Amino acid sequence: MEYKWTVLTNTTLGIIMSSMNMYIVMISLPTIFRGLNINPFLPGEFIYLLWILMGYSIILASVLVTFGRISDKYGRARVYTWGFIIFTVASVLLSLIPSNTGNFGALLLISFRMIQAVGGGLLMVNSTALLTDAFPPNERGKALGLNQISFVVGSFLGLILGGFLAGYDWHLIFVVNVPFAVAGALWSILKLKRVKGTGNIKFDLLGNVFLASGLLVFSLGLTYALMPYGNSQLGWGNPWVIASFPVSIVLFIAFVLVEMRASDPLFRLSFFKIRPFTYGILALFLNALARGAIMFLVAIWLQGIYLPLHGFSYTQTPFWAGVYMLPMLIGTVIMGPISGMLTDRYGARAFATLGMVIVAASLYALTLLPYNFNLVEFDVILFINGIGNGLFAAPNTTAIMNSLHPRDRSSGNGMRQTFSNIGSTISMAMFFTIAISYFTADLPGAIYSAALQYGLPAFLAKFLSELPPSGLLFAAFLGIDPASAIPQSVAKELPSSILNLLDSHTFLPELLGPTFISALRFSIYISVALVLIGAAFSYMRGGRYVYEEHAVAGQQQNN
Repeated sequence: MEYKWTVLTNTTLGIIMSSMNMYIVMISLPTIFRGLNINPFLPGEFIYLLWILMGYSIILASVLVTFGRISDKYGRARVYTWGFIIFTVASVLLSLIPSNTGNFGALLLISFRMIQAVGGGLLMVNSTALLTDAFPPNERGKALGLNQISFVVGSFLGLILGGFLAGYDWHLIFVVNVPFAVAGALWSILKLKRVKGTGNIKFDLLGNVFLASGLLVFSLGLTYALMPYGNSQLGWGNPWVIASFPVSIVLFIAFVLVEMRASDPLFRLSFFKIRPFTYGILALFLNALARGAIMFLVAIWLQGIYLPLHGFSYTQTPFWAGVYMLPMLIGTVIMGPISGMLTDRYGARAFATLGMVIVAASLYALTLLPYNFNLVEFDVILFINGIGNGLFAAPNTTAIMNSLHPRDRSSGNGMRQTFSNIGSTISMAMFFTIAISYFTADLPGAIYSAALQYGLPAFLAKFLSELPPSGLLFAAFLGIDPASAIPQSVAKELPSSILNLLDSHTFLPELLGPTFISALRFSIYISVALVLIGAAFSYMRGGRYVYEEHAVAGQQQNN
């Protein structure tokens, strides 16, 4: 086997594993939290859901560039192998978390997921760089397109396996990663060339501290703003929340100042003088910012509202939510390799820009659907969204990587992945803040009125309307009915007809549906605007540019 195909095979295995892990966790979160016995109606429990998602992204955003520098120093293949090893250890630890451990189990889950993110980061920062090194410029788009297919294959496996395994034991969700990680580690040890790194790179620890601290403080501020404070259902009046935003701005400014003065900075600011790199990074950041949380909100829409309304039990919703989201992945797998090969021949600008426009159009189409939508229309929209994302991803990545000197590709790829993960992290915090703000403003009154219409006593309608809005959304996602929030002493006095109503699969989804779709529409309008701005940046990247070709041309002119 030619070495370039060996690299593609091994990086494909790593991408399948990491993407499968991402989607298997996303689709199985209701089962995981029910297995831990989390009570969604307690104040602040919603934060655990957010940090399962955001903790992974924050670690990636904080350390990817440093991992790129470590790879440049010690050799990409060697560091890449360590990614598989760390990922394996974290997956085993996750599978050993005891059931029914409540918030303590959730904290362990968040902590071990962060360790898993370290392994995932070592894989992510090196896989694209290894591919770019192994393939010549006229085949890189094809290689990255094929690699994108592996991401979709892993996503497909994650959606299906997550839904299937969740019906048996939530621990299996993490065990399934282990064979892939072990096989990837052995394959990389035996087959990847151990090319020595430069060995003389300094680490910008101060810059890394300021970047990680700024992201952490900003994310904590947004998440604790979603927790009740005083007499308010939201925490915007919390002094710690108020202080978090100016503090995070100061930390980000300090990061930029440190980078400008560092002899060997974390972020190579000189890369931003390269037009294809700069505008490709901006397009990628806005795409991640726009889509990072929206797809998870769509998963909540399916599992918490649509599927229960159509008679699916809560043990079935993870599997069927995965099935109904497959058209998006199919669209991506169709367009990924095609867009990569077209990029090799014609350049990235037209295809990446068109892809973002298609993504914006498909997102807008979602706003036209009611909360109890027509399934065919929904899946057609997701398929078109997948087409657009497939048309954007491989060309944009190819253009960014082609613009860099070979020795800088790990660092440049680390910066690329960092901006993507920063966008995803901010997206989660931002769009969930919007959703919970909508719920806080509209839901209490809507629940009180609807509960009276259902014939519930006024005191019970008032009790339900005073439950934390974030808790009600969390409960719908987990498939936990409002009856479990009622004190036992009160529940004993209620007629069985009322308890059966509260326990039905349709009661909570019907109450949440109108408010949820209003919040989702507003979030998507913002998302569409961000994607269109990203499309403009994508177009501004300029024509086809490949570093090696321009370097050779410059040498010929000098000769």
